[in-house]
Amino acid sequence: MSVTPSPVGEMEHDRRETTVVLHPVVRSVPEPRAHPDRSGRGRRRRRWAAPATLAAIAALALLLRVWRLDALGFNSDEAVYAGQAASLAGNPNYTPFFPVFRAHPMLFQTLLSPFFRSGEVDVAGRAVVAVLGVSTVLAVHLLGARLYGRRVGLVAALLVAVMPYHVIVTRQVLLDGPMVLFATLTLYCLVRFVQSQQAVWYVAAGGMLGVTMLTKETSIVLAGGVYAFLALTPAVRRPVRLSLLAVAATGVVFATHPVAQALAGRTQTGKSYLVWQLFRRPNHSMGFYLETVPPAMGLLVVAAAAGGLWWLRRRRSWRETLLVSWIAAPVLFFQLWPVKGFQYLLPAVAPVAVLAARALSGLPVPERVRRLLGRAAGASGAGRSRVVRVVRATAVAVVTLSLLVPSWSAVNRADNATFLAGSGGVPGGREAGRWLAANTPEGSVVLTLGPSMANIVQYYGHRRSYGLSVSPNPLRRNPSYEPLPNPDWWLRHNDLHYVVWDSFSAGRSAFFAERLTVLIRRYHGRVVHTENVDGTDSTGRRVPVPVVIIYEVRP
Repeated sequence: MSVTPSPVGEMEHDRRETTVVLHPVVRSVPEPRAHPDRSGRGRRRRRWAAPATLAAIAALALLLRVWRLDALGFNSDEAVYAGQAASLAGNPNYTPFFPVFRAHPMLFQTLLSPFFRSGEVDVAGRAVVAVLGVSTVLAVHLLGARLYGRRVGLVAALLVAVMPYHVIVTRQVLLDGPMVLFATLTLYCLVRFVQSQQAVWYVAAGGMLGVTMLTKETSIVLAGGVYAFLALTPAVRRPVRLSLLAVAATGVVFATHPVAQALAGRTQTGKSYLVWQLFRRPNHSMGFYLETVPPAMGLLVVAAAAGGLWWLRRRRSWRETLLVSWIAAPVLFFQLWPVKGFQYLLPAVAPVAVLAARALSGLPVPERVRRLLGRAAGASGAGRSRVVRVVRATAVAVVTLSLLVPSWSAVNRADNATFLAGSGGVPGGREAGRWLAANTPEGSVVLTLGPSMANIVQYYGHRRSYGLSVSPNPLRRNPSYEPLPNPDWWLRHNDLHYVVWDSFSAGRSAFFAERLTVLIRRYHGRVVHTENVDGTDSTGRRVPVPVVIIYEVRP
């Protein structure tokens, strides 16, 4: 066997930079083998390994997002967005109940509308969101691979594929799932600009941010993350004219929303929603996100992302500044914003997953542990590097399993007596609405405890519904909701025919639950239908727990 210097050397080419570093090394040239085609097969296997792994990750992501997708009906927000899509499509079942223009832009509802042209639709809408969720997984792979290499990209995609936070939200017809896809693509375009310094990527990032805002306008807070990154990274070129062009691209794309409102004569609607958002009361405590989001993202994922910033601090570059800035913008804004929602911090999923994947792929293994595991495995020298790879692969497997188990549990839990807005469908809501549609006269009017159940009843029951808790003060209510200042008068004159009590609204507002009970008693309420879920009593025995009760009332 002869030894010769490699004619090219071992080349390390970081795609994030323009510098190519050559390290001359000495390689052993093996003697010709009897079967030279084996090395070709090995190269082909390695070439197809990454695409095959990514395909498997995408398949796993899709499975988690469509498994038992129809187990529960829509929650309130899903009913609203699906109702808007149906109204856009001219579906006669929904145009009387759901106005086209409400609180948010219409990009996502427009994409859904072809599936809502006729009949009752829920699974098809959720399937569209699930596909967009899988697309986000692929976008995270592109982002991670572009920043830190293919291995980090694959690990980051795997983490998002099985992350309960992303899985739960992308099984619902909500704006946040599609918005995160476009936000991740915005971040990817920004990375491409920093690496290549090509103006087209900077403008593309601005345009994609406009698309993100057209999906949900609150994503404008991500512009704060971009600004923080550019301010904290003076080495990144940011010419003023190009920045103005990127901002103009954002404005032009987003301007389609107010222009559409103006052409439809609904400008006042947008203003009313803005006033309502500014004056809404807090709906959760300041500790809400700390209590709910880290467990949903995965405590090990959050710990890995934070730990990697420490143990890989010597490799710190503009990449970590960008990702941390992207995380900080929505976290700080929504933490200070009085109104909080389970899904509001979803834009942080992609950068957290990439940081966690970077940390796991570069997990430090102390030399003492390497020697110990190497001796146990009978390896020495180069064999210890395999030990390090095994340790890191094991860490990735443990973190993935810690996400997969709660995700699988969440998608298989259909009946639950508790409910958190944005975390899933409402048990019993779809069934109660369908019962009203099948067993009450057309033109019947329903009084519900709150506007959430009113939306569900209108979507599945096609009956005009009013929420008792809707405030008569226009600054304290959603402009789409019509209040009943005097429900006694309506009941006395037989303008309300059915009353719906639900445990989820009752748990949020004891005052209105008591008031509804008084009205039911006063107007001779008679139970005509009940929806139950499985629960347990004080002895641990399984018993039915009522979650929706429908009363027929009369003067």
